[in-house]
Amino acid sequence: MVDRDSSVREEFDVSREMGGERLDRLVSLGTGMSRSAARRAVEEGLVEAGGERRTSPSYRVGSGETVVVETTAEPGVQAEEIPVPVVYEDAHLLVVDKPAGLVVHPGAGNPSGTLVNALVSRGIIGGDDPVRPGVVHRLDRDTSGLLALSKSEEAYGGLVEQLSERSVGRIYRAVVLGSGLPRTGTVDSPVGRHPENPTLMAAGLGKKAVTHFQTLAAVSGDKGEDKGGYTMLRVRLETGRTHQIRVHLAAIGHPVYADPLYGTRVGGARGARLWLHAESLSFIHPVTGEPLEFEAGIPWDLLASASGLGFET
Repeated sequence: MVDRDSSVREEFDVSREMGGERLDRLVSLGTGMSRSAARRAVEEGLVEAGGERRTSPSYRVGSGETVVVETTAEPGVQAEEIPVPVVYEDAHLLVVDKPAGLVVHPGAGNPSGTLVNALVSRGIIGGDDPVRPGVVHRLDRDTSGLLALSKSEEAYGGLVEQLSERSVGRIYRAVVLGSGLPRTGTVDSPVGRHPENPTLMAAGLGKKAVTHFQTLAAVSGDKGEDKGGYTMLRVRLETGRTHQIRVHLAAIGHPVYADPLYGTRVGGARGARLWLHAESLSFIHPVTGEPLEFEAGIPWDLLASASGLGFET
């Protein structure tokens, strides 16, 4: 569940040393808000300085003036008892092996029962969105595997920076429809919101997206929907757009097995789940500088599914 509290009023006097500072910076320092949240509060007319309502974040506050901030408290996330395997934890980071079927954070249609609800009691923080504390990257609901979250603002900023620099190693295992793929390949095509269906993503428009893949094994089908066979891939993300792997593999004619959004009409056996698992995650610890690398074994349900398709598991 997402909770909303009543209005909150905070006030403080500006010291001589801080006189002349920007209003948004003082609001951030005085309340503990992030800088961007403080800027929004000023622009929305929720801040007084020197007895007057100020709406310019760059307003320079004089020493001795009183700053008053009155806002409706940001929504928080209620902790829930949801089992999630923890792979690594310290004062700054949390790495988990997300189960399939678990949405990462609350949102439309999923106000509770998410990964964030499961982990908020472990101290995940970071970022400006109160319903996504500590979330620096995501996995789709039906994708299982490794996910890192921050437990300090320093760690959050460091992980976001590594992601923007494309230095985080993210490797997935996937089974796709069809065979005949090359031993290795790269899909370099932008990914953006579908122009006709905003719930989907599409290749060929939007932001730059690059996906690399390596063929591990292929099996031939013998009849009906199996006639094209199946291929198991190791997939490495260079960028991280929404649904990137699923969109890119579908775009080259090999959608992920049992993908209900981007697969073919017979994209998987009845009851099968999306065959996609984040099996490896590596990055530099954003606080200590230590290289970290984690592995998550393929879940039993995916192994059983692969065996049923003819792969040796």
